[in-house]
Amino acid sequence: MINISTALSSLCPNCQYVIIDNSYDSIIWNSDNGMELPSYEEITLEINRLQAEYDSKQYQRNRKYAYPSIEDQLDLLYHQGYDGWKAEILEVKNQYPKPIVGVATT
Repeated sequence: MINISTALSSLCPNCQYVIIDNSYDSIIWNSDNGMELPSYEEITLEINRLQAEYDSKQYQRNRKYAYPSIEDQLDLLYHQGYDGWKAEILEVKNQYPKPIVGVATT
């Protein structure tokens, strides 16, 4: 889960701060770099954006653990050729499809 610290690191990569209990009101902001603490709304928007980005790549994380190891894939290529390897990989891709983004449905 994306939290305030993750959002602040994204919004202000070189800023220094301390957060207690992941609460906006508890942020101790070091303003030596001249940047102001982002507003609660800005941080909330960044948390939502980062969470949506993370969620949109769940299929990649699922596939990573479902694919055969490199050793097994090379063995598959040797014994079953490219078509056998491709079929095995396609099974995983079909099990965890890439989401279609930006397509309007009516």
